[in-house]
Amino acid sequence: MSDNFEFDYGDVERVPLHTFSEKAYLDYSMYVILDRALPQIGDGLKPVQRRIVYAMSELGLSAASKPKKSARTVGDVIGKFHPHGDSACYEAMVLMAQPFSYRYPLVQGQGNWGSTDDPKSFAAMRYTESRLTPYAKSLLQELGQGTVGWTPNFDGTLQEPVVLPARLPNILLNGGMGIAVGMSTDIPPHNIREVVSACIRLLDEPKATTSELCEHVLGPDYPTDAEIISNPDEIQNIYQTGNGQVRMRAVYDQEIDGIIITALPYQVSGARVLEQIAQQMNAKKLPMVDDLRDESDHENPVRLVIVPRSNRINVEALMLHLFTTTDLERTYRVNMNVIGINGRPQVKDLRTLLQEWLKFRTHTVTRRLQWCLDRVNERLHILEGLLIAYLNIDEIIAIIREEDEPKLVMMKRFKLSDIQAESILEIKLRRLAKLEEIKIKAETKELNEERETLEKTLGSKARLKKLIRTELLEDAETYGDERRSAMVSRAAAHQLDETQLMPAELTTVILSQRGWVRAAKGHEVDPVEMNYKAGDQYQSHAFGKSNQMAVFLDSQGKAYTLPAHSLPSARGQGESLAARFNPADGASFVGVMTGDPDSLYFLATDFGYGFVCKLEDLYSRNKAGKRILNVPLGAKVLPPVLVRSHEEDWIVAVGLEGYMLVTELSEFPLMSKGKGIKFINIPSAKLKAGEEKVHHVCLIQDGEALTLYCGKKHKTMKGGEVDGYAGERGRRGLKLPRGYRVVDRLVVDFASD
Repeated sequence: MSDNFEFDYGDVERVPLHTFSEKAYLDYSMYVILDRALPQIGDGLKPVQRRIVYAMSELGLSAASKPKKSARTVGDVIGKFHPHGDSACYEAMVLMAQPFSYRYPLVQGQGNWGSTDDPKSFAAMRYTESRLTPYAKSLLQELGQGTVGWTPNFDGTLQEPVVLPARLPNILLNGGMGIAVGMSTDIPPHNIREVVSACIRLLDEPKATTSELCEHVLGPDYPTDAEIISNPDEIQNIYQTGNGQVRMRAVYDQEIDGIIITALPYQVSGARVLEQIAQQMNAKKLPMVDDLRDESDHENPVRLVIVPRSNRINVEALMLHLFTTTDLERTYRVNMNVIGINGRPQVKDLRTLLQEWLKFRTHTVTRRLQWCLDRVNERLHILEGLLIAYLNIDEIIAIIREEDEPKLVMMKRFKLSDIQAESILEIKLRRLAKLEEIKIKAETKELNEERETLEKTLGSKARLKKLIRTELLEDAETYGDERRSAMVSRAAAHQLDETQLMPAELTTVILSQRGWVRAAKGHEVDPVEMNYKAGDQYQSHAFGKSNQMAVFLDSQGKAYTLPAHSLPSARGQGESLAARFNPADGASFVGVMTGDPDSLYFLATDFGYGFVCKLEDLYSRNKAGKRILNVPLGAKVLPPVLVRSHEEDWIVAVGLEGYMLVTELSEFPLMSKGKGIKFINIPSAKLKAGEEKVHHVCLIQDGEALTLYCGKKHKTMKGGEVDGYAGERGRRGLKLPRGYRVVDRLVVDFASD
């Protein structure tokens, strides 16, 4: 072969690559949009669904027939109408048979067709059997009555309907989901009675607004008893725009056994929900839940049991938390994108969608009536010829016996049409009786009345509307049912802290001087007398509850926060706070606080400055702490003191040299952070020399006793004695009696009068 040989491409068309690619992709996109992914507004079906239903009707698989193997149906569908994969076709068929997936199933299955826990756990098509449901009749009932157009199948050997003549707006009743190229659709299912009611309203009042139609269509109606909690404004906005979101929430009851979940949102698996809750329990994020059980059975399709750890658990708060963190509450996208009667995809609002479907239905009914009228006229034409034959029976018989071409002779003699002559020739001898003439006249009369009715209906828009209205009401009565998804108003779900969901058990948080912490049950423990590590001893404690936060204050004025229930038990010696936080070098923990977020504490330094703050202002998620108290150079942070009453408490301050001052706490402002104000005066020279600082601070109320522990001695001061040390804020105070000036500890007897 020569190197210069050139191929002759003849008449091959040359197209730029970008042009060919653009056209090919556009063709593919249009095919996916129009012939695969989006439903048609007329029957609400995608092509594969339509072909499955039609193929089953051709196999005689009506609701009253005996079911056949699903493999037989799938074989007919892919062999005659839908040349695609058998598994995809079978999955589409399974979806139409699952009562938990389809609001009004089109296929009735026998065998394993999946479950709510695993919709794709259905058996292979060689094992299952199927037939059409009674509801499918509403799509097929008028198919052979000239109602819809027909098109050749993929190989041109058969005809298939372009759309099924649906007697109900299936596009809304069963909804549909699909992803095309550049667009998708998510139409929720609805209740037959509500949608039919809206259609009738639109027939009677063509100018009815979407808001008025929403008086009938309350919202989507999924094949589950879970609640739709979207507010009416959100639902109405969906129907006005064709887009939006619907929120569904599980239904639960509180019984002796625990919290019983009786209904789950659409397409939510009970096993998956239990798995999500169990994961939180394993991660110690649900300490308030003790056990989980799945008690679902044939009589109770959904029965999930959540057992709280205590009857003091706030069940409503727990469920709001679970609604946020599990599939017990789901949000569903709504995008009412359908192929309209003009053959183009468009997102339609409720009014437009129902209007277009009513146009489709009106056109379908008109074609059906016209088809019936044509059949009536054809039959009357034949009966007219038969009547002529019976009136001239002897002559007709003679012509048939004597003439070589009796058909042509009869047509010429009696002015008959070809159809009439053919009908006369096909009369059987047994029908030549006198009685047949009477039957023909009676049938002619009946058909004339029917023709008159059909012509009146076709010629009157009012009669046509009335007929459509009557048929809609009949079908709604036949196939309709009560709403399943209740429309309710519920509080918004929000994820709560574990502390808010914990049982409120009394607890005592104990802090040692070396920063080891532990929590003891109850308030009866004596933290001072507890066992500590060698070289360690008691530093501070606070009484609170297990569902509250514990706040720790360090020597640099920073606050750190931990949930009280997360602290180690007091049966051991606790855990070092240095392992939980990242305090600065040289910092040590001086005190612990706990209580309600609104609890007040008095914070101070040994330089005599302090202020009152709320506990919630000290909360911090930062492991490095939150700066609260400004500590002057050389000063130390004193242990925080719980404020019982900002108006009634008095500050008792004792210095190193034995000076004591009692002053009103009400003079101290409520601050979130800072240095505070001076509550006792210590000469600056003595501060610099370290000779005198505030050694102890406590809070006392009128009538209470104060005990000073000084080595092995102690002195209890009654209310009057304490009052003797009262003075204005910022004074130095008075000296304690000799022998009691070196105070180790102050204790207030809250029970004294």
